[in-house]
Amino acid sequence: MRVLSPFLKRVMYPALSSVGFPRYYAREGRFCAITYHGVRPAGYVSIDPALDGGLVSAESFRRQIRWLKSQFNIVSPREVRQWLADEQKLPPRAVLLTCDDGLVNVVTEMIPILKSEAVTCLFFITAASAASAASMLWYEELYLMLLSAKGATVHLGHLELGEKVVERDTIRQSWWRIVQTLSRLEERPRYAVLDDIREACGLPENWFSQCLNDEPNRQRFLRLTADELKTLLAADMTIGAHSLSHPVLPKMVDALAWAEIEQSAKLIEEAIGTSIWSFAYPFGDQTSVTDRETKMAEKAGYECAFVNFDGGFGSHIERFSIPRVHVTADMRLGEFAAHVCGFHNALRRWIGR
Repeated sequence: MRVLSPFLKRVMYPALSSVGFPRYYAREGRFCAITYHGVRPAGYVSIDPALDGGLVSAESFRRQIRWLKSQFNIVSPREVRQWLADEQKLPPRAVLLTCDDGLVNVVTEMIPILKSEAVTCLFFITAASAASAASMLWYEELYLMLLSAKGATVHLGHLELGEKVVERDTIRQSWWRIVQTLSRLEERPRYAVLDDIREACGLPENWFSQCLNDEPNRQRFLRLTADELKTLLAADMTIGAHSLSHPVLPKMVDALAWAEIEQSAKLIEEAIGTSIWSFAYPFGDQTSVTDRETKMAEKAGYECAFVNFDGGFGSHIERFSIPRVHVTADMRLGEFAAHVCGFHNALRRWIGR
């Protein structure tokens, strides 16, 4: 599939889309969920493509929504909730929009587009957004620290992270291994280790504060606050839970993983005054969700939960592992269409056999 990928993305998928194949292929489709991670703020200058790979441009976001409206039926989170409860049917080829992490740009960039296109979205946010002060996602803060380190090598052997040295040309690989190690910890001790990593990188305590005073960077990296969550609700959007602190849940012992899943909804409900009925697993890939987490989500009282793989029409839907199409910054409209209609997923399975 990796060898075929450039041909599929640049030639085959656009050609199929131009002749209306996606709508035809999904003609018997029942339901498809799509997940975004935000819209790149106007004026924001990326310092690393991998860091910003989940942020689409405003132009792409609007184009994708308009294409979906022309081919399928975008439904509201409320309609999906009623469908899952067997209280109503969905229209054919129903599409649900979702967005993870709850970055500030969902209010500044996404909401205006959603409102102008008259569609709604289900936003999954971490419990940090129930607070009055804005903060960063810890794993993004870690990545930025490694990128900003003084010198080409960061020595971490004294921290017992399993990663003794981080080289500038292998930051991505080292970062993900450290993320998995730190995910074993509760939030407070995890931040204590992050502070040790900051010192190892040769950075001062306020190393990123000046950058966050810049509005595009603030919109890119900070999470919503409790007041901004109310802005989402006032725009007729729906809010779901995305854990307490966004760890890799399978790396945690049972008690910590349970707290991440169960307590996040309670804290968010207290902040916004409305019930939380859906959950999205942090990271959401195949290595970040196991049967343990899906059972915990059900036991915690959620009505459904979402993963970030195997999405598209025709996918098998389990209430506590609903698949989603994960939209990336480099995904052109033809590739987007192939993912949504289910053809990409079917082709991947066929090649895998």
